[in-house]
Amino acid sequence: MNHASPGPSALDRRSLVLAALSTVVEWYDFTLYLYLATVLSRVFFLGGDAVLTALLGFAMAYLMRPVGAMVFGHFGDRRGRRATLLASMALMTVAMLLTALLPTAGQAGPVAGVLLLALRCVMGFAVGGEYTGVVAYLLEGAPRRRRGFVTSLAAATSEIGGLLAAAVSALTVSLLPAPALESWGWRIPFLFGGALAGSILLARAAMAESPEFEAHRAAGTLAKRPLSNALVHHRTGILRGFAISALGSITYYVGITYVPVYLTSMGSLSEAQALQLATIAALAVIVVTPFVGLLSDRFGRRPVLVALAVLSAALPWTLFRLLGGASPMAALAGAVVLAMLAGGVSAVGAVATAEQVPAQGRLSGLALGATTATALFGGLTPWLAQVLTTRTASASAPGAMIAVVALCVLPVLLKLPETRPE
Repeated sequence: MNHASPGPSALDRRSLVLAALSTVVEWYDFTLYLYLATVLSRVFFLGGDAVLTALLGFAMAYLMRPVGAMVFGHFGDRRGRRATLLASMALMTVAMLLTALLPTAGQAGPVAGVLLLALRCVMGFAVGGEYTGVVAYLLEGAPRRRRGFVTSLAAATSEIGGLLAAAVSALTVSLLPAPALESWGWRIPFLFGGALAGSILLARAAMAESPEFEAHRAAGTLAKRPLSNALVHHRTGILRGFAISALGSITYYVGITYVPVYLTSMGSLSEAQALQLATIAALAVIVVTPFVGLLSDRFGRRPVLVALAVLSAALPWTLFRLLGGASPMAALAGAVVLAMLAGGVSAVGAVATAEQVPAQGRLSGLALGATTATALFGGLTPWLAQVLTTRTASASAPGAMIAVVALCVLPVLLKLPETRPE
């Protein structure tokens, strides 16, 4: 199976770079929220379960991603990738700036927490159309023999957003005393994110439209009802995309973004130390992601995904035990290995999921498959990992979650048709 079209030419490098860099913003915001979860729990929520409430807010935002992906996906499959990416970035800019201006629980009581959760849902809705739009745009605009590498840049640059979030969080938490941090310091990272989103929105206006989408529009072959068309004609591709994204999501959100919360709650490291460790792990992901994308261009999507699934089933259980009671250096080693594993799955998963559905319904297919899996196995799993770790007192519980998903997905990957262009 190969849904890549040989006709349209590749996009210019400037448009591809602008598209890839735009994922910095969405992952900066979502990673920032998770890295600052313990701080935000004290600022916005009252009671003994404040951290769990903050993590539940992260999950609620992710449940909005499929909704946003379906709305933006229909629009993008009918009107174009460029217009979709401009609209989603504008909404993200507004949501981040409003978050920075929210009152705290000390100023507004429980209403503050409600407002924070509402803005998280708006952000999740916007991000739903963002990542799928970028992945489709990069796939359709890349040279055919480099589609794995170019599309993996969406994952690599998103980790730059994660790196920025870790760095800004670590600096804010490390440099400010607790009273200042909880009074006004927590606003700084969100103000920075809003400014970053606004600047990328302005730069994105110079992007060209996807040549593959333009070719279908010129030929009159676009689907009039992309969502229903994808459900009727591409159910198998949607289910395959769901499986691939399930593995990518749980390895990323439990193996990378949840790790600072895990280390802090287990008492292994302080908040500042955990965020510094997360910064180093993010650098490891940025290095490994393009390399895995190149591997998928050289050897194919299926063998690379199968190898990563086997590693995901075998390693995380031991690595989380290492994180739970290790020295800082051993914890760093475990976190870096987990991050590299997650980065590899995200790299090849980006191109593999997009190739499961043809261009006429690609955004809608990604919304129904990949984005739905991300909501379930990304947004909910940090909260679930924290619940399991707390209630079972097992340091390896998060690793066991990753292993179970990897084992369930592996049979699908073994039967996955190769989509690498010949």
